[in-house]
Amino acid sequence: MGLDGRAFRGEIRDMTLGIIGCGKMGRALLGGILRAGIVEPGSVWVHDAHAESAAATVAELGVRNAGDNATVIERADTVLLCVKPQTFPSMLAELGGAGGRLLISIAAGIRIGTMEQATGGRHRVVRVMPNTPALVGRGASAYALGASATEADAALTERLLGSVGYVTRVTEDLIDAVTAVSGSGPAYVFFLVESMVRAGVDLGLDERTALDLSIHTVAGAAELMLASPESPAQLRENVTSPNGTTFAALESFRANGFDRIVREALRAARDRGVELGKG
Repeated sequence: MGLDGRAFRGEIRDMTLGIIGCGKMGRALLGGILRAGIVEPGSVWVHDAHAESAAATVAELGVRNAGDNATVIERADTVLLCVKPQTFPSMLAELGGAGGRLLISIAAGIRIGTMEQATGGRHRVVRVMPNTPALVGRGASAYALGASATEADAALTERLLGSVGYVTRVTEDLIDAVTAVSGSGPAYVFFLVESMVRAGVDLGLDERTALDLSIHTVAGAAELMLASPESPAQLRENVTSPNGTTFAALESFRANGFDRIVREALRAARDRGVELGKG
């Protein structure tokens, strides 16, 4: 069972937080955590390989600039690892000799065992798969615990990730499936909207009108699913009159294998995640 952690507010006493990687996702997570009042800005230490990114984060959010990765680990008891997978190995090598920290990684494809081994088992590890709607506080994240991570670590992870949306717990063998469904999922919605806009233009609408109608339709449908106790299937039935316009469109979807296309696409995303993890 997942939860929307944005309802949980209040500072965690004596907590110190580190952020390694001040890109869009790192700053989005940090911003949500600070808005939720989980930690004070003065108890947050950040570093980014690009000095200007760290400086911008410090200026925007009032946190402290650590100067290097080892200092983040020295000063913070919980550290969010928000760097890209291709730079992850070099980042791990720069963590220094400190131990006993909680490392929460959002890097796609980097396995828990890889992180534990690379850090000599000195830290507790949690692996998270977030998605980009976290940038607007509407993220969907799933996390998995490493071998030495505790239930207290799980609760803290839910508190932190919940500050930017929904969060749920899975076993690590399901993280690649999570990546396929929610990690990559926003792109599927964007692609659907692109197609709806092109279709609207083909039918005579101007592009701006088609775009606005499509975006608000998707946003409204999502809010309706969140608010309604009915399943998506039932909500679909509720707006489908026999032999009506919606019925005609859905029949066309079915005839063209829409369900099969979606299933195959998500399987391809999952399989690619598995490949990246092996690499």
